[in-house]
Amino acid sequence: MPSHKIDATKWVDAYSDYLFNYTITRVNDRDVAQDLISETFLAGLKSMKNFKGEATERTWLISILKRKIIDHYRKSNSKKGKAEVHINYKDEESEGDWLEERVADPFDKTAEDEIENEELGQAIFSCLDKLPEKQARIFRMKTIDNFDTEAICNEFDITPSNFWVIIHRARTAMASCMEENWL
Repeated sequence: MPSHKIDATKWVDAYSDYLFNYTITRVNDRDVAQDLISETFLAGLKSMKNFKGEATERTWLISILKRKIIDHYRKSNSKKGKAEVHINYKDEESEGDWLEERVADPFDKTAEDEIENEELGQAIFSCLDKLPEKQARIFRMKTIDNFDTEAICNEFDITPSNFWVIIHRARTAMASCMEENWL
């Protein structure tokens, strides 16, 4: 099996801008994007011996980066809805620390929570109505209706990179609108 040479010393100059543009449209956070790219380069260095040369170095790095982005979202989504409770206790018999991580109880809702959720939904749909029509439809299909990216691209006859630009712009506009109307 032939050995394929990789020159990792050129990765930052050759690929960092491309990887950053790819990442920022998916995570919408500059610091997170930079961290993911660093992790990608590190993982690439660790697995250089596995590079078979069946794709370009850039394509190979993108495939590593995709897994890093997926792992990032899995990690952040696994923490949603959890609370950490840390209690110091002391009684006649013992003392110490007690730490519990628990998932929020979905049945532990108050009437106030219901009203807040309804108001939030109204604010979201109000902001969605303020987006340009195409942007709103694409955002709704992806975020609310959970359509696959490929299906949306086919529906609107757009490229995946154009799709992610539209989604990024919609998210930015929605965040600004929600900040003004909800927070």
